[in-house]
Formats: sequence, structure tokens, C-alpha cells
Amino acid sequence: MKKNFKVLFLAVFVSVASCSFTTKEFENPDKDKLLLDLITYVLEKGHYDPKAIDDAFSADVFENFIKGLDPLKRYFLASDIEEFSKYKTEIDDQIKNKDLSFFNLVYNRFQERMEDVKKIYPEVLEKPFNFEEKETINVDYDNIEYATSTKALKARWEQQLKFTTLSSYYDYVEEQKTKQKALDKTDIDDNAEVEDNDDENEEESSETSEEPFEPKSMAELEQKARETAKTSLDEYFDFTKDLVRKDYFAIYLNTIVEEFDPHSNYFAPPDKDRFDLQMSGKLEGIGARLQKKNDYITVIEVISGGPAWRSEQIEVGDAILKVKQEGENESVSIVGMRIDDAVKLIKGPKGTKVTLTVKNVDGTISDKVITRDVVELEETYAKSSYIENNGRKFGLINLPQFYFDMENYKERNAASDVKKEILRLKEQGMEGLVLDLRNNGGGSLRTAVDIAGLFIKKGPIVQVSSAGKKEVLEDESNEIVWDGPLVILVNELSASASEILAAAMQDYKRAIVIGSKQTYGKGTVQNVVDLNQWVRNNDIGDLGAIKITSQKFYRVNGGSTQLEGVNSDVVMPDRYSYIDIGERDYPNPLPYDKIDAAKYDIWDGYIGFQETIDNSKARMAKNEQLQLIDENAKWIKERRDEKEVNLNFNDYTAEIEKRKEISKRFEAIDKYDNKLTFKSLPYEVELMKQDTTLSEKRKRWHKSLSKDIYVEEAIHVLEDLKLNNIKAKKVADIKN
Repeated sequence: MKKNFKVLFLAVFVSVASCSFTTKEFENPDKDKLLLDLITYVLEKGHYDPKAIDDAFSADVFENFIKGLDPLKRYFLASDIEEFSKYKTEIDDQIKNKDLSFFNLVYNRFQERMEDVKKIYPEVLEKPFNFEEKETINVDYDNIEYATSTKALKARWEQQLKFTTLSSYYDYVEEQKTKQKALDKTDIDDNAEVEDNDDENEEESSETSEEPFEPKSMAELEQKARETAKTSLDEYFDFTKDLVRKDYFAIYLNTIVEEFDPHSNYFAPPDKDRFDLQMSGKLEGIGARLQKKNDYITVIEVISGGPAWRSEQIEVGDAILKVKQEGENESVSIVGMRIDDAVKLIKGPKGTKVTLTVKNVDGTISDKVITRDVVELEETYAKSSYIENNGRKFGLINLPQFYFDMENYKERNAASDVKKEILRLKEQGMEGLVLDLRNNGGGSLRTAVDIAGLFIKKGPIVQVSSAGKKEVLEDESNEIVWDGPLVILVNELSASASEILAAAMQDYKRAIVIGSKQTYGKGTVQNVVDLNQWVRNNDIGDLGAIKITSQKFYRVNGGSTQLEGVNSDVVMPDRYSYIDIGERDYPNPLPYDKIDAAKYDIWDGYIGFQETIDNSKARMAKNEQLQLIDENAKWIKERRDEKEVNLNFNDYTAEIEKRKEISKRFEAIDKYDNKLTFKSLPYEVELMKQDTTLSEKRKRWHKSLSKDIYVEEAIHVLEDLKLNNIKAKKVADIKN
């Protein structure tokens, strides 16, 4: 999953910016050269920390552009790379001179190599594969060499196609076994119920039975698997026929832009339209954000409230291998497919079903049937539950993102909603509050500041640096909506605004942060710049836009959340503990640094604050459930690090069976019961009387919470947190 989570998070604050730093005019009639000139100028003048466009920059662009076109090294030859290498340290000069020689050479050669491959794969797939041979394939594509000849390239394709075919072959064999077992069971049941009137039963059976199952030979199944592989590649190359030079040039431009940092991107006009749609919240399809890495389409976010989220079948890190439409018999492989084309297959009309063949986070492969729908925005809003434990009541607020209305901030936003939920929970006699920011990728910085203000008197919340200037964003209200015990839950996918809020509460010692070793580590802000604003009398079409990193933010203690994220006070392992998914695993991230601390006063409301943290750590060290979760996380890491795959059918099957057996050991993780009682607030109970869908959603949420060991420990921490005597006089009686 390393580096697979690009564009996972909304910027803390995203705006469509008009850059005032230039009066330069751009009038080159060549659109490609105009774009190259304009983009590099905007980056150099507007980026928070612009990179020097020098020989080192050139070498990185060289490597990454070639890798972007051919990540599995299945097209270019070693001789091609050697020929390209003369430009390795010249791309920086070409950028400055608006010279496209390197791009043109690589692009044209790539088109030639694709034509060569179109002749190779049909020939390879005409003949049966021998799956009895002892053979393995190395899938560590980053470290294998390019093929030295056309013959060697064909051999590489033969092995890759054998691997692809083996996967389908195994699926067909297992499917046939399942059907045969079901048929045998039916025969046994039928024989046990035979009565004297055999003729009548036989007549009735013939009228209702489906088409009889006819088992195929292993050779026939192998042939079917090869036909499936060929169909998938035919469709892939059919998709690529629609790609034109400008599509590849957009890849080249993005390679240049992403050298500055991983969150700066060039949006060609269609991509800009999709970005605008994403920011508007109009998300359709299965409700998951996808990214392509090394030919695999990977889930980088499951949208709260969407079909994938509701199905509970898809999770971050899953790779989608194949797509099958409702009513179709065969799946289409999307491995190697352009992400736009893969998305077209996955999306579809509301109410239709799509079957996704998924390589799960733990390495197993399974089919998931998802009913397409429109994402329900209500599920992205804050929601709460009160929790009963040993006669005491606690509150939990889940905040999936820091949302706000772009047209009118006061209309509805995360801060105002969280405040409402706190007041409602207080009416129920809440003695402590859990704020759940797990999987919250960020959103509006302003809402993060406003939410922090609900828990402290006025003071600084975050420091924002841009172009050498520093601004301190403060909570300016003396009002404290909740002054009781507070715990914040985070994980590796808590990012951006989530990190600002958690960091501020940690620095003030206002809350105890529980969760992963560290959060995501995104400490930057992006603006979207329309590139068309500089071109007068533009008759060469839409130029698109560029998303550019323009600011960096810092905790009130002066430390950046960039790369470091927020370190939990109490660390609890989860299945992502050993997987590279943070900002630090991106290419070219901005560095961690520190600035002067802001002036702020530590919260004086607790006694035994550190003792509570120490007690929690001691509990966690002895917890058997957490030990099992940690073992599972290590096993997932081992599976993802495996680089050799068996191409012998028996060995391949044995490995899969072994994984299935090991995975059974971890089934207990999902059967855990924390013995807490979760209840909806009275206003929601009334709504549920009219809305059965809402009722079902909350039942499902509460069922999930009842298996959540992290919430359980948060409640134990709240029980341990004691308010000092001065504070205790101001709030309801808190039991010790």
C-alpha cells in the first residue's frame, strides 16, 4: 500500500485562487509549450517551498515519467531506457526552454512498444499453460530490470499472462467444486425424500429445474481462463485507443508538478471538472475514492454513507482486480487499465449491481457485490450516541469530516453540529465525552478551530505559515460548552484538520488522545489556481487548473504536523499499524520543521492526568484482544511484502488454503464484545419512528461500536479522569 493514498484527503482549506503575483502574459500558440511555461512559473512563484529546477529535479522527472507509463516494465526495453538516458539531466533545461524533445521521444516510443505488445499477447494466449511446472514470478516490479530484447520481453509477458490466467483458473476450479458439492448434496437430499409416486415427482422436477450443471475438464477450465485473460487485454487496449497525445502530456506535466510535493497536481480540464464535483459532495457510484498504483486500482477512501460503506465489504487498501456488470457472465480485468476507464466500469446507474473481484488488505481474493447508489450526505455529518457503563453515562460523537457550506458558513457546519450534539448529550447526564476522529481526512480549518473552542477558553489553536508570514488562528470566545473529561480517538487515516484539533487538545492537555502510533501527517494547505486567467484571447481551449501547496500549519507548541502527525498519548495497534499509508510514505513530501510556540495556557481542569495515561498503557499491555489485533497487523504486513508468487497450481492453491486457515485465527477480532450499551438520543428516537432507514443505520452503527475495543478503552480513560476540586464545583457531580 506504500504511497497508495495520494489525494486521500481534502485540503484543510481549499479555494479557487486568483494569483496576484504576476503580470506576465503567456501567448505561445503551441498549447503544450504554453502549459509547460505557465505551470512552472506558477509553481516557482506560488508554491510554499518551491524546488530548484536543476539536474537532480531532472533526474527525478526522468525516472518518474517512465515509471508512470510503464510501472511493471512490460513495454520499454533496456535499450530504450539507455537511449532516453541522454536526457536524464537535461529535462530541467528543456523545461526552461519549453523544449519537448524528451517527452516526444518517450511518448512516441511508448506507442511503438504498445503496438508490439498487441501482437505478443494473442499469440501467447493461444497455447495452454503448464501449471504443473515448478515456477515462480517476481512481482517486485520496482527492482526487476527491463527486458534486454524483444524475445526477453515476450518471455516476460508469457510469465505475466500465466500469472493472470492462473488466478482465473483457480477461481473457475473452485467455482466448479462448489457447484459440484451443492449438486451432490441436492442428490442426497432428493434420494432421502423419494416417495412411491416417482412419476409425479419426476414430472414436477423437470418443470422447475434449471439448466443442468455439466462439469468441465481441467483443460477446458484452463482454456476458459486464457480466454478471459485475452478478453480483458482486448478491452484494455481498446480503451487505450481513445487516448491521445494530450492525455500523455498531462501525465508528463503532473510528473513535473508532483516533484514539488505530493499534494500539488495539474488538473487537465476533465480532471478539474471531477475535482469540482468531488468538492461539491456529489459522489455517485459505489462511494469509494480510487487511485492507480503499479497497475492496480486501489481503494484510498470509503465514503461514509455510500454503498461500499453500507455494504461493509470494502475497506481502504483493497485492490480491485475485476469488474462484472449485472447480467453479464464474465468479469473484466481492470489491472493495468487507466483509472478513468476503470471508474467508468465501476460506476453505473443507481440501483444496479456490480461485482468487484477484490484483493483484500490481508491478501485474500474475493468477490463483492455492491448495489450502486448516490452517497447519502447525511452520513458525513456528526452523529452521537450516549453510552451506559456500570450505571454511568458517557457521550460519543463521531465526526467523519470537517464539513461546511461553501456559500454560507453559518448555514451548517461541523462545529455548530458538534455543539448541538454536546448540548443534547449533556441533557442526558453525560459524565465524559469521546470525540471520534478516526478516518477523518480533514476539511475546513475554520471548523477545526471552532470545535477546539468548545472545550477551552479563548486561545490560539493553530499557526499558519505562508510566504514567510505567520498567522495565529485563535478561538476568541470565552464560552466553554464542555468542561468535563474528554478523549479523542484517532488512527493513521486521521489527517489535516483532524490533526490540528487533536494536536491543540493535546498541547493544552485538554484531552487524552488514543489510537495509532501517529496520525497521517498532512500539515499543508492547497489552493486551486485557474490557469486560463493569464491567457488573453484564448483560442486554444481550456488549459485546466493547478492545485498548489501554498501554506503550512503548525501546532501551538511550534511543531509541525507535517510527516510527524500527532502521536497518541495511548497507542493501540490496528490493522494498518505496519502498513505505509502516511504522508511520510509519499514521494517528495515537505519536511517536518518547527517554529516558535504560540502563547497559551495549559488546561488546569484535571488531576492525575499522567496517571490516567499510565494506567491506560498498563491495561493495553495486558489486553489479549489488542495482542491479536497486533498479530493480525504483522501478518498483513508480511503478506503485502511477499514478492514471489507460485505459478504451480498445486503450490498456488496450497498457499491460498494456508492463508485462509491463518485468517480464521483472526475472526475473533470481529466477534469481540465490549459490554457497553449504546443508545440514540431522544430526538433521533423520535425521527426513527418516521424513518426506518435511519433506525437501521443507527442499529448497525451501535452494533459496530459494541465490537470496538478502542471505544471501550476511551470509556475506561474517561472513568479514570478526575476533575480538580475547583473545576468540580462548576459541573455536575462527577463520580470517582
